[in-house]
Amino acid sequence: MIFPIVIISSWNSITVNIKSYLVIILLLECLLLGAFLVIDVLLFYIFFEAILPPLFLLLGLFGSGGKVRASFYLFLYTLFGSLFLLLAILAMSSIIGTTDFEVLWKSSFDYYTQIILFCGVFLAISIKTPLYFVHTWLLKAHTEAPLGGSIILAAIVLKLGLYGIIRIILPILPEASMSLRSAVFVIGVITIIYASFSTLRTTDVKEIIAYSSVSHAAVYLIGGFSNTIQGIEGSILLGIAHGLVSPALFIIAGGVLYERSGTRFIYYYRGIAQIMPLCSLLFFILCLGNCGAPLTLNFVGEFLSLYGVFEKLPLLGVLASSSIVFSAAYTIYLFNRISFGGSFSLFFQENFIDLTKREFFILLTLVFFTVLFGIYPNFILDGIHMSVSALIIAFFATR
Repeated sequence: MIFPIVIISSWNSITVNIKSYLVIILLLECLLLGAFLVIDVLLFYIFFEAILPPLFLLLGLFGSGGKVRASFYLFLYTLFGSLFLLLAILAMSSIIGTTDFEVLWKSSFDYYTQIILFCGVFLAISIKTPLYFVHTWLLKAHTEAPLGGSIILAAIVLKLGLYGIIRIILPILPEASMSLRSAVFVIGVITIIYASFSTLRTTDVKEIIAYSSVSHAAVYLIGGFSNTIQGIEGSILLGIAHGLVSPALFIIAGGVLYERSGTRFIYYYRGIAQIMPLCSLLFFILCLGNCGAPLTLNFVGEFLSLYGVFEKLPLLGVLASSSIVFSAAYTIYLFNRISFGGSFSLFFQENFIDLTKREFFILLTLVFFTVLFGIYPNFILDGIHMSVSALIIAFFATR
C-alpha cells in the first residue's frame, strides 16, 4: 500500500529524472519484499544490505541541500552495524552448519555464545531502529530526503529492526535476550526521553516528525523485548501504526506545506486553519494518532507495549510511559503552532490552497486505516496471536 502512495505523493515534487526515480522506488520495493519473505538468515542479511545502494541514490540524486552528507551518513552508519550482523550469522552457520531459519529456531546455543551473537545482531538492529547514540543518521536522512524517501524510511525501512527482533533475536537467542532485557529497557527509556526533549525544542517540521519516529521506535523495541504476548503484539501494532501515521505527517510537512511555501521553518506557519480547513482537520486526526490518543491504532500499540514492559520491570515501565505525556506535548504543540498561533500573512492568501483531490485521498487512506484498526484492532491481532503465542511458548521451553 505504501509504495503507490510514495509515487502518487511525489507527483509534483519530482520533475526531473522521473524514470530514474521510479526505477529506484520499484527496486526498493522488490528488495524490501525480499527481506520480509526470505526464510534464510543469510539471505535476510543480503536483502537487509541491498536496500542501501538504492536509498543512497535516492537521497543523493533527489534530496535537498545537504543530500550528499545525509546519504553518506545513512550508508556508513547502517553498513557499519550490519557488518556485526554478518559476523553473527557466519558464527551461527559455523556452529550449526546452516543458516535456515527453521533449523536455527530448533537449535540451541550455549549461554555465552548467545550473549556474543546477541551483541552483534542487536548493534545492527539498534542502528536500523534507531536508538540513542546511533540515531543521528536518521535525522539527517529524513531532513534531506525527498518526500518519497522519508515515507519509505519511516514506514518500512525502520521496521526491519522490529522484524529482526521478532525473527532472529527472540526465537534464536532467547537466554541472551532474557539476560540483557534490563539493559535494552534502559537504552529504550533513555532514547524515549532524549528524543522527546529534542522534539520539543526543534523548529524544523520534518525534524520534529523524525525525532518523534525515534521515540516511537524505542517504545515498540522495548515492547518486543518484554517477552510477553501483550508486549510483542503491541510492538507489532505500534510498528504498523507508525508506518501509517508517520508517512501521512511527512506528506503534510513535505508534500503540502513545503511545496506551497518552500520552507520547513515552523514559525513561518501561523493560522493555516483559516485558509486550509480540510488539511488542518486531517492533520489534527494524525496528530492525535501520533500522540497515542484512543480510537487510533497508535493507542492500542503503545498501551500493549508499555503494559508488557510494566509487567516485567514496573519502574522502567513507568519511565517509558512518559512517552505518552511527551508525545502529546510536542505533537499538539506542533499542531497548535501551525494551524493556529496567530493570523496568516498575505503570502498565504495568495499562494496557499487547501488539499487537492490527490492529496486528500492519499491522506484519507492513511487516516482511515489508522482509525479503523484503532477501533477494531482484532483485524491484526487475530492474525498474529497464534504466531506470537507459539514464539512465547518456544521461548520459555528453551529456559
